[in-house]
Amino acid sequence: MSTTETGAPGLSGPLAGVRRFLEGDRFQNFIIAVILLNAATLALETAPQTVGGYMHVLHVIDNVCLGIFVVELAVKLAVYRHRFFFSGWNWFDFIIVGISLVPAAASLSALRALRILRVLRIVSIIPSLRRVVEAGIRALPGMGSIVLVLMMLFVVGAVVSTKLYGETFPQYFGTLGDSLFSLFTVMTLEGWPDLAREVMAVHPNAWAFFIPFLVITAFMVLNLFIGVIVAAMEETASEEEQKLEVVERELNANLLTELRSLRAEIAALKKP
Repeated sequence: MSTTETGAPGLSGPLAGVRRFLEGDRFQNFIIAVILLNAATLALETAPQTVGGYMHVLHVIDNVCLGIFVVELAVKLAVYRHRFFFSGWNWFDFIIVGISLVPAAASLSALRALRILRVLRIVSIIPSLRRVVEAGIRALPGMGSIVLVLMMLFVVGAVVSTKLYGETFPQYFGTLGDSLFSLFTVMTLEGWPDLAREVMAVHPNAWAFFIPFLVITAFMVLNLFIGVIVAAMEETASEEEQKLEVVERELNANLLTELRSLRAEIAALKKP
């Protein structure tokens, strides 16, 4: 997804003014306020006993917010036209608003419940949130490699634990699936001391298996995930800085060109 708003070069007249209005801070802050208001109404709709007789007011506010989102998208489509779909964030907004327009039929109630996804539109508006999401997407290939290594560690650990402790503790390590689930609970640090002590009561040397497995999976792999995400965020921030530098150079070049043309015009006017 691109972090920059879909450009519309060549616009002039009213469309240029509308584009400046759409990309202005006031309009962006207004949309953020509407998103937060809509999130509050959707949350209150889940507590009818608290809202009481004001439920119809919440429905009205929800429809008004949806109408604002539809008008916003319609205006953007009119201004940017086919360039609107060049931005992944515009696709994101388009799909979320489209889901909200699904009729409230019984068979589509699950889709109607996804109206709360409108809250995620705030991600496409605030640049800092966009950077976080884009860094996460950029980190997916590296995270995939870490997940593959983690899966291999789990399979090896599950086979070893099934061989060693399957007969004495079939409820935990009786099958490969049971071992995988038990080792997953160990990795999450959820009650693993109780499991380890129970196994060590029969196998005193079981600590030599559980502690290395826990250190490798819960700490080393977690740090690898963090490192990949941090590296992706730094790369995203570096690319944005480079884009800003390019824009600044272009602006400076345009200013120099205009100054030179103005000097040439002034010099021509001074000639008799």
